[in-house]
Amino acid sequence: MPARPLPAPSASSTAVRTAFLTVKDAAEYLGLSPHTLYVWRHRRQGPPSFRMGPRGRVMYRVEALDAWVREQEQADSRSNPALNPLSVRPHDRSARFTAA
Repeated sequence: MPARPLPAPSASSTAVRTAFLTVKDAAEYLGLSPHTLYVWRHRRQGPPSFRMGPRGRVMYRVEALDAWVREQEQADSRSNPALNPLSVRPHDRSARFTAA
């Protein structure tokens, strides 16, 4: 009996597969270890996650991971010039002493 070729994945099944990531896949996507994501989830830190399915697997949305990374970039003074203390003009201290 000849082997039948596997059906090509439909666009909807591919979209569902790539829209949600397991802890292992999300860790690989972010360049972290799965253990780090588990610790962050326990501490209620890190990217948003949720439980899905009858076994309650922890899952991550790709869009949520991307948004979380953007938030981390904006919160870091090295990536956000507005937060860089070296880009802020120093306060004029001489006015404080001459007003007395």
